[in-house]
Amino acid sequence: MTKLPKISGKELCNILEKLGFKKIYGKGSHVRFKHDDGRRTVVPVHGNEDLGPGLLTAILKQIKITREEFEELI
Repeated sequence: MTKLPKISGKELCNILEKLGFKKIYGKGSHVRFKHDDGRRTVVPVHGNEDLGPGLLTAILKQIKITREEFEELI
């Protein structure tokens, strides 16, 4: 299994929007996204700080894409 690439919360928000997720709430340091098919997730945005590998894995499970699909989007 390969390591996940380092990515910030801001970069992940841009990727989610490309995938068709819509920002439904963005107060403070957390942004909520929802897709038309019902998938949801919350992304912490703390400046340009990178997301931890465990958190990124959990978000990928919530949006139901594989690591390989994610790496192609970057």
